[in-house]
Amino acid sequence: MGFAVMTLTQAAAERVKTIVRNQDDAAGIRVSIKKGGCAGMEYAIDMATEVNEKDDRIERDGATVFVAPEAVLYLLGTEMDYEVTKLRSGFVFNNPNQTSACGCGESVELKPADLARLAAEGNPVVRSE
Repeated sequence: MGFAVMTLTQAAAERVKTIVRNQDDAAGIRVSIKKGGCAGMEYAIDMATEVNEKDDRIERDGATVFVAPEAVLYLLGTEMDYEVTKLRSGFVFNNPNQTSACGCGESVELKPADLARLAAEGNPVVRSE
């Protein structure tokens, strides 16, 4: 039995379902990491119109999120949320591997997950399928 790379809050699952419902050819959304911004990395969210068998698949209440394989080590243990405030709305990543963020919050500095710590906490380092 494996564990999910990432978890979704109820709010994130509802938002994903709304986004996907409005796209005829969408299988879900894909989360990845790309280089950019003043802190060095950015979370990227794209529509997933094709399933990549190398992606990790996260599901909650009918919402499907795919995690790109190159992002897995940076997203282990992350909770994906969706929040609406007076100034903005969007997905928020509560990531234990984030070491800093830029002032505007658009880019982050990430370190790879500590696999030894995860194993010591009783989390088997096995990919979900």
